Amino acid sequence: MSVDLPWLTIAETQALYASRKLSPVELVTALLARIEKLDPQLNVFIRLDAEAALAAARTAGQEIAAGRARGPLHGIPVGIKDIIDVAGLPTTCHSKILAGNVAAADAPAVASLRAAGAVVLGKLSTHEFAFGGPSFDLPFPPARNPWDRTRHPGGSSSGSGAGVAAGFFPAALGSDTAGSIRNPASACGCVGLKPTYGRVSRRGVFPLAFSLDHVGPLARSVADAALVTEAIAGFDPADPGSANWPKPALTPALGQGVRSLRIGFVRHFHETDMPADPEVAAGLEAAATLLEKEGAQVRSVTLPNLKDASALTRTIMHAEAWAIHAEWLRARPGDYGLLSRKRLMTGAFLTAADYVDAQRRRLKLIAAVEEVFRDVDVLLCASSMDPPCRIDDDEAIGRTYPRQARNPFNTTGHPALAMMSGLSKDGLPLSLQFVGRAQDEATVLRTAAAFERASGVAKLHPNLP
Repeated sequence: MSVDLPWLTIAETQALYASRKLSPVELVTALLARIEKLDPQLNVFIRLDAEAALAAARTAGQEIAAGRARGPLHGIPVGIKDIIDVAGLPTTCHSKILAGNVAAADAPAVASLRAAGAVVLGKLSTHEFAFGGPSFDLPFPPARNPWDRTRHPGGSSSGSGAGVAAGFFPAALGSDTAGSIRNPASACGCVGLKPTYGRVSRRGVFPLAFSLDHVGPLARSVADAALVTEAIAGFDPADPGSANWPKPALTPALGQGVRSLRIGFVRHFHETDMPADPEVAAGLEAAATLLEKEGAQVRSVTLPNLKDASALTRTIMHAEAWAIHAEWLRARPGDYGLLSRKRLMTGAFLTAADYVDAQRRRLKLIAAVEEVFRDVDVLLCASSMDPPCRIDDDEAIGRTYPRQARNPFNTTGHPALAMMSGLSKDGLPLSLQFVGRAQDEATVLRTAAAFERASGVAKLHPNLP
């Protein structure tokens, strides 16, 4: 077949299925062969469930042949971050602490994907408990960046981003507590969407910080991210953070473009609050210019200082993470990797007053973002302030990891999407971020789709065999 199977979007795959030029079994077989060849160098999978994936692909193919396709995700291969339960497979959170912990049932987000006909390929690498970093003292090696395997792939949904970028699957599930979907999307040059807080159930997902945790997709294209979000969104009364909103219709507006949209450009994030690498800054300015050429109204807007907002998020995250891990950290500290242990222990030194004060300041941050959205429809800002650094450079990891503009929007709960803005002179992904009003993922995706079409970034892939 002349079609380049690893880089098919979901819509392209469905067209081939409908014309009988490709079957789910053929696609899954080809992707499994690619994974077998390349994953020993990339470490995307913790657990590849090839036999079950082929069985699901056969069933999907039979249903398509019988005219019973369930929708746009029918027969589409996906990967699942290993803090999210998949029935019958271990949920280890990349940690010795949960070795042998086998999930009894699918998390609702996974169950929704299966109900839509998706084919689960297996469980994907993460930072330990979605919090540590690219560590080499854990039961599994860290995932690597397909653009350059010596580089950090972002985290904590590292396997999800690296696997999409490597052409192992068109979409994956990740989690995002302080940017953990958008960081690997930025580093690996794919699309990562953090939906509005409460939009997607977190039940069956090992928590990091309850009031900041989100579940969402990483995908090859903006349209693919929209399709996955439509499938997994919905109210779950068993998740206390779930919101009883109607399921969103996200794909109808993707082709509308940005004419008449008011885009607020948060320049001070990367210009003064946390000065970005010059190539990142240039990419952001180029994106703003391109969106103006597409008909958007771009104006500078001001939000609270990025460093202050990020410190607020870290206070809440560390306090809530300590509450989850305190018992294990006291009883089994040596079973954690060094990096995650050090980060989790920070929460032990926070007081109740620190946490309460952070929650008060959180309300002010939410109000400030809401005020800006009275005058604009979507925000444009930085995601990562630097291109991905070397994965084995502890100093660079420690320096660049906090240099990002993602975590304030975990604190506020607004939907946020990260994607590639272009490539650096070294051929590494550069990134940007779009942020929308609460529950308005549709406008975020519409804006991102317009930029994707105009910039051509979706056609850029790592130079892999």
